[in-house]
Formats: sequence, structure tokens, C-alpha cells
Amino acid sequence: MEIKGILVTLLAPMSDHIANGGEKILGNASSIKQRPDGRVYVSGQKQRHALFSAIERLNFESSQRNGTYVSNGDGVTANIEKDLRADLGGFLHTQKDTYSGRRTAPLSATPAVAYNELRQNRDGESPKAESEIGRDLLIRLKVNENAESRDQALATREYSQEDLMLMSFFIDVGAVSIRKRFVYEGDLHLDTQYVKHVDEPERRRRIRLALEATASLTDYANQARNAVSGEPQKVFIVFDTKMSRKAIRYWRADETERENILKELRERNAIYYIGDDTGSEKDSVSVFEAYEKAYEFLGDGENSLFDPADGAQPITSEEFENSVK
Repeated sequence: MEIKGILVTLLAPMSDHIANGGEKILGNASSIKQRPDGRVYVSGQKQRHALFSAIERLNFESSQRNGTYVSNGDGVTANIEKDLRADLGGFLHTQKDTYSGRRTAPLSATPAVAYNELRQNRDGESPKAESEIGRDLLIRLKVNENAESRDQALATREYSQEDLMLMSFFIDVGAVSIRKRFVYEGDLHLDTQYVKHVDEPERRRRIRLALEATASLTDYANQARNAVSGEPQKVFIVFDTKMSRKAIRYWRADETERENILKELRERNAIYYIGDDTGSEKDSVSVFEAYEKAYEFLGDGENSLFDPADGAQPITSEEFENSVK
């Protein structure tokens, strides 16, 4: 099978959390982010931060990291063969009077949104789907050197009591470690060429790192104080033969739509795995087993990664940049 896209959509429980907080305009009250319907959410930016933090840890633990690293988000390089954030996360580099480079991220993420069922309001109004928000009252005391006076500061912090967070990730396999080179004559675009920066085993290793990272999300807001986990309770993993994100709807869909999604995947010979630690999903295994099956499938030598460079030998980022000047 030729793999063109990998989709991971999952549900992760979070309790008493402020996974993505912000500061209110007035005062020192920290608020959790909420949609207009009342559901809390974690922004796509924070999701990508947590994902690349997990990739960094997994890559550091790997004995085959080949000198690769994950750059800080505020200092992304254009060195795709070494910087995993530059490769999987993309970059935009500009220079005065010229355009130096842009890379669209092969690895994308949706915001995480509370998957809370509709509930009836106490006042009898129509049901709403929203998260239950609590507030902590924090008191900070400061004693001066002479212990003659004591300054007191009050602050409040919002938190969400209990949420099942729905989040999804997608890997555009044909863009991993591969860049486009455009051929112009004057102002006319005549051709598009594809160049590769690493060999196939390293491309496969990077994709596995990204897949593993979706099961290892822990670096959320206030992580130093609150142990917040985005590790899945349920997961749906799809190895697709085409570029499609339709299966991202799976956990929101009713029974009929789910069956049609699965039927469509089977019709085009896509491979999928359903993991459920609660045992409520039919034809499922545990989340751990689902990921293990996915790793095994990805590592199977009979399955190939879509390669628009058509087996070309890797070149360095410096060689690529010199060729487009």
C-alpha cells in the first residue's frame, strides 16, 4: 500500500484543568478559553506546541536520531534534514527586498474542543452543550523585611471541572522531508520539481515520531503545577491512500455516518485502527494495541510512503536554496 495521508482523531479526558488559559483584560484573573457555546477549547497553536514537545522528548530518547533536533518555536531554521520542527512544522523566512523561503507544515492539528453531551439547563430552557467552569480564589501574601506590614493580593483563576477533549492530527506524507522547486521563465511558471532532504528510512522514522507524539501529549498550560494529560482514551487511526480528512468527523458522527465513513475507507483500501480503553466501541482494541498495530503497519516494508520526488537522492537545504536563487 502507498500511504499518502495519516489521520489521528482522539478523545482524551481532562479533569480540573486550565489546559489553555489566558489573562483577562482587567485585573489579575486568569480565564480558561471557551467557545461561544460554552465548551472549553485548547487552541491549535497550543496543540502544536504540546505535539512538538512530545516529538522532542521521543526524538531525544531515540538511539537513531541521526543528529536531528527540534528547534524552539521562536527560532525555527530552514534546515529540514536536521530540524524536525522545520520539516514537520513548516516555517516562513523573509528578508528585505527578497523572499527567502516558506514551507507549509506537513503535520497539522485541530484545536481540542470539549466533547460534552447536551444537557438541560436548570431553568428549563433549551439544552446547551457547555463545560462546567469553576473558580479558585488565590491569596498572595508578601511580608516586608522588617515584618512590620503585610501586603495582600487577591486573584481568581478559572478551571474546567471535567471534559472529554476531541482533537485531531493529520500528516501529509508526500510533504514530509520533501520540498517543491518552481521553474520560471520570466513571469511564467513552467514546471514544478520535487526534491528530497532525507532518505526513506529517516522519513519513515519521522512519521512514526509524529504518530507516537499524538499518544504522548502532556505539555499544556500550567504544566509545572497541574498534571494535565491529553493522552487518548479513544483513538481512530487511518492510513489513507488519498489526501482526505473526512474521517476527522468519526467521533462526532452517529452510527449511520460512522458506518459510511468506514465503508468509504475500505472501498479505497485505506487501513484503520480503533482503540478504546473503555471497551464501549465495537470492533475495537485498547488504545495501546491500536497504536502498536499502527506502528507495525507503518514499519512493514511492503507498505511505501508516497514520494513525489520519485526516489531522487537527498540534497541539503543549502543546495536547495542555491538552486532556486
